Amino acid sequence: MMANPIAKYFNWLHGKWPAGKVEKSPEVNDDGTCNVPGIYIVGDLTGVPLLKFSADTGARAVASILSEPGFSKGGADTDLLDLAIIGAGVSGISAAIEAKKKGLRYAIYESAESFSTIRNFPRKKPIYAYPTEMTPAGEMRFHAEIKEDLLVELNAQREEHGIETTKAAIEKLTRQDGYIELHSDSGVIKANRVIVAIGRTGNFRKLNVPGEGLDKVSNRLIDASKYSAKRVLVVGGGDSAMEAAISLAEAGASVDLSYRKKEFSRPKPENIEKLQELESEGRLTLQLGTNLQDISDESVTLCGEDGCDNVIDNDYVFTLIGREAPLDFFRKSGINVTGDKGLKFWLTMSLALLFCVWMYHWKKGGDLPFGGKLPAFLNPRPGNLYTMFTGWWDTPGTVGQIVKSSISDPGFYYSLAYCLCVFFFGLRRIRRRKTPYVKRQTTVLILIQWIPLFILPYFVFPWMGGNGVFTSGGIGQWFGETFLSNGPGTAPDQYWRSFGFILAWPLFVFNLFTDAPMWGWLVLGFVQTFVIIPFIVWRWGKGAYCSWICSCGALAETMGDAQRHKMPHGPFWNKLNMLGQVILAFAFVILGVRIVGWIFPSTGLNDLFKQLLYDMPVLNYSYFVDLWLAGVLGVAFYFHLSGRVWCRFACPLAALMHIYARFTRFRIFADKDKCISCNVCTTVCHQGIDVMAFANKGKPLKDPECVRCSACVQSCPTGVLNFGRFGKETSGGREVIFDTLPASLVQLAERRKKNADNS
Repeated sequence: MMANPIAKYFNWLHGKWPAGKVEKSPEVNDDGTCNVPGIYIVGDLTGVPLLKFSADTGARAVASILSEPGFSKGGADTDLLDLAIIGAGVSGISAAIEAKKKGLRYAIYESAESFSTIRNFPRKKPIYAYPTEMTPAGEMRFHAEIKEDLLVELNAQREEHGIETTKAAIEKLTRQDGYIELHSDSGVIKANRVIVAIGRTGNFRKLNVPGEGLDKVSNRLIDASKYSAKRVLVVGGGDSAMEAAISLAEAGASVDLSYRKKEFSRPKPENIEKLQELESEGRLTLQLGTNLQDISDESVTLCGEDGCDNVIDNDYVFTLIGREAPLDFFRKSGINVTGDKGLKFWLTMSLALLFCVWMYHWKKGGDLPFGGKLPAFLNPRPGNLYTMFTGWWDTPGTVGQIVKSSISDPGFYYSLAYCLCVFFFGLRRIRRRKTPYVKRQTTVLILIQWIPLFILPYFVFPWMGGNGVFTSGGIGQWFGETFLSNGPGTAPDQYWRSFGFILAWPLFVFNLFTDAPMWGWLVLGFVQTFVIIPFIVWRWGKGAYCSWICSCGALAETMGDAQRHKMPHGPFWNKLNMLGQVILAFAFVILGVRIVGWIFPSTGLNDLFKQLLYDMPVLNYSYFVDLWLAGVLGVAFYFHLSGRVWCRFACPLAALMHIYARFTRFRIFADKDKCISCNVCTTVCHQGIDVMAFANKGKPLKDPECVRCSACVQSCPTGVLNFGRFGKETSGGREVIFDTLPASLVQLAERRKKNADNS
């Protein structure tokens, strides 16, 4: 009976949003380098399938090689190339032009023919030279607007610079002392440096069905006019499959389009509309929710929910289900591939987990489950420092006493390390992202982490307490008794409670879960959690708290910035998001038990409360949620599953804000005409959101997981995305108010150019 309401709630909260996956690719640094010294990876494999970016990365890789301190050209060994370039696409030819101009001894190797990927585009395919304001490094330039003209233009530039290619299939690379060996089908080539420019279009994906090897089956459509009056099946649900089906139908073919799902999720809306129009005209048949099971000379068999009995007469089959990057080449060459989980992955994650187990149990005071303690040598205490300056430590109100009260607490060292990480990794993030949005956001996070979450509780409040501010009457005493004590009549020296001014319930639960009601925290906690946060989520989105205020978000956005692409994507992981809802319900249950225990102290609920919060073995809230999920697992997985593991899957405050975010005005707006469906926005989302599924349709993104980190906006190569919110209803529709703080590098460059032109 409960399954249906739970399923409806999941669908309303999380299940209705797209859950596209991220394709594996070689791990490439911003400058094109990888984990193997001397090898540069350029072009589409850097993540952006654009002509200008491909040419730019190829030329810049040569410049980077020339600037390396240990590189020198023209050595005595004439068999050793200064530079070997693998792949004669746009990026490879761009690199070759630069290499020749700089006088390098180079060679460019291609297994097929120059610009083979572009040659395989459909006839008359439109070409878009995004970003329009970008001038790529190097000599290559692009003006053509269709495939055929582009090929003429590219070949003319290649011939103008005298670039010749060598036909060879490079199977792998091996690093030797001082040089790199290229293992080809015709022998071994030695080079000082290597640029890999082979593109993402490696092996076509296969359906692995009988008959897939027949001559009638193809993985690409070049000229639809050749199939007029033929019976054609197209398999796939992406834009390429749709565009092929549309071209074939318009060329006079009888077309069936088979897609395994019952509805399309990622293609552009105009393609879906055109398909539906052709279907209504009887020129095309959509076979949704079907899988191709068998291919014969004269027919194909599709399998749907009702069984594999749909046999269709057929002349040709196009399986347009995408390609896989040539990952085997990189694995054979020892180059790391994103998403691969080998021995190194599991070993380093295990070590990180063990370190965090120790660190968080030490921070907790060395307590282990079932009454155990950390061994003494694993639980160092700073008490021996006191004997050095005993009198100075104990003088009331002095800096010494403040230092003593701080360094006696393991939390002080943890908080200091936390603040230092946020500061130094924050500076790195600002230098890496280079947008006004990131600079201001990161600065705010650093200031909040250092001032209210470290300096106040560990220095300012202890100094005030040591000088009697919280015991001498007036507002100071009221403040101390209300917010820094354990209830009426207790000493106002629990300075850690001030974390609650920033970390709201139920992220920080301990100010509300006290032996006696602390009305100051009850009132403030209610206002924070149920008034202030709902308002800022409604107006600016969940990320206004998660990525601008929260301490967990501070570490995730700074130390976790370079790891955000490691967040798992897909339907399974979206379901795991609901763990936070379970923990939120647990927090509400404990709060309910606590309140009823206050009202009816003789019922035994106080004992139940302590069991749920502290005393129940292992599964008590304090140990399982606050220590293990928020601490050990959340931080241990930073460098393996991204810095938002806790925030996305288990944080109860984030879970509550997911509910609030269903009513928010905040959106990420998209200009679908600029979207090239490169999937970069989805790849860099450390909340696992399929951003591209919104962007390429021009739909405002309203997934409640979004934390406004700006990675998708900043990383988009064509400036598709914008932060904003819906305003008032007008006669022309809903008013859209865009953020004025630039978060996109492309839009920032366009704005600067426009201002320069106007001046």
